[in-house]
Amino acid sequence: MKNARQILVKNGVHIGTQRKVADTKRFIFKIREDGLAILNVQDTIDRLRTAAKFFAKYPAEEVLVVASKEQAWRPVQKFAEFTGFKCMPGRFMPGTMTNPNLEYFIEPSLLITVDPYGDRQAISEAIAKGIPVITLASTNNTLENIDLAIPCNNKGRRSLAAVYWLLTNYVLYERGELKENESIATQVEEFVGDVPDEQE
Repeated sequence: MKNARQILVKNGVHIGTQRKVADTKRFIFKIREDGLAILNVQDTIDRLRTAAKFFAKYPAEEVLVVASKEQAWRPVQKFAEFTGFKCMPGRFMPGTMTNPNLEYFIEPSLLITVDPYGDRQAISEAIAKGIPVITLASTNNTLENIDLAIPCNNKGRRSLAAVYWLLTNYVLYERGELKENESIATQVEEFVGDVPDEQE
């Protein structure tokens, strides 16, 4: 998509945190004078495209999207609406992927989360079942047991909207449902939730 970089920067996707952990240092482009990390936007774009190629290999009903952060609820719901993926915004119920006796038990083949820490229950169950895990990650996130991390601001509602909007377009392109440089008619703004940004 021609204007992917512009969309990401406009919505603050490149803004990391003041905390930097070893796992995510490779994604940092520079450190501002106030100590805030700035992420390399090209890394974000490249990994979104890689994730989209991965998603396109799976039937939609086998992909699970989870998001404990309230700021991500609307973006992931819109993402699932366009892609047909299963979506679980809010608290992830223990046993969802590991206890067949539960009425809400499901067996996905791929998991995507918004935050490695906030969504740790879902990630631990995916690991137990041998399911690949893709996650959004800022500079304060550790990436143990993560198969693919997408570096981005995973706290801001506008940033999350932009990431999931762009990922929606890339997935549909990889499926052959959009042409190169085409985008869905729905704008980024319609992916934005109505809750305040998370504070670090």
